Amino acid sequence: MDATIILWIVVFLALAFDFINGFHDTANAIATTVSTRALKPRVAILLAATMNFVGAITFTGVAKTIGGSVANPADLEFGVQVVIAALISAIAWNLITWWFGIPSSSSHALIGSLAGAVIGAAGFSAINKEGFTDIMKALLLSPLIAFSIGFILMWILKKAFAKASPHSINKGFRFGQIITAAFQSFSHGTNDAQKAMGIITFALVAAEVQDNYDVPLWVKISAAVAMALGTSVGGWKIIKTMGTKIFKIEPINGFAADIGSAVVILTATVIHLPVSTTHVITSSILGVGSAKRFSSVRWSVAGRIVIAWVITIPITMSFAALVYWIIEKLFLQ
Repeated sequence: MDATIILWIVVFLALAFDFINGFHDTANAIATTVSTRALKPRVAILLAATMNFVGAITFTGVAKTIGGSVANPADLEFGVQVVIAALISAIAWNLITWWFGIPSSSSHALIGSLAGAVIGAAGFSAINKEGFTDIMKALLLSPLIAFSIGFILMWILKKAFAKASPHSINKGFRFGQIITAAFQSFSHGTNDAQKAMGIITFALVAAEVQDNYDVPLWVKISAAVAMALGTSVGGWKIIKTMGTKIFKIEPINGFAADIGSAVVILTATVIHLPVSTTHVITSSILGVGSAKRFSSVRWSVAGRIVIAWVITIPITMSFAALVYWIIEKLFLQ
């Protein structure tokens, strides 16, 4: 098959992943706002789509990390095919978890898939161990930090508004949630949309179209648009899980959870590290719920979410390696 056609297949799959990421992760940014009725669902999705787009075109540091930290695409004989296998695996896992309403991580799916495809193509030695370890540290530590910040913020707000009437608290923080939902969606765009940018850049380097990890303008705009369009579709099953099944969220809780998670995500973006927005936001909600009342959190639901987190990387690594093996047998021999 012509190299140009193969490269365009990568671009299509990467933008499809970004689109799916948009509706898969929309719930993360607006679940608390919808569940407390601070915004109507359609308005919340429109706000999220707009701010996701703005966030996506603002930064590129995470894209460069994705493009070069897992492996050096220039060292791979069939680097473009590696990307195709990784994207097929990540898209499949996103659709499966979306179907069952599980807020799994698109980031874990993509990183796990890329690593698995690289290993399938060139063995463990092809993995950039230092870069991959840095990414894994960020993915693992960010939820713990988000949980802690969410807990602390909620504890402070509880103390500060202990004597205020519930009606006035709900009214004030319901308005505040509109601002925090916009901030949350912006931070989501700054980190998540860049993962598709990074994977396309990885393919461009592998195909020797360019020799650096600078993200072309057309890639930035395409990924931002795909993310925004995906966001506009919405992910109602995950919104239900995030907004109602973990614990009963009130406006003050949603405000604290949004602020805590958005700060963690944006900080990671600034230091060029990809994090799981799903993990960060869910952990922030759990932290807020624990500070509100530990027993109010439905820990059985939280447990199922954590299980999905734990199994995502090994499953996507294995599936991506299998997909690459199939591609190799059918097209590369």
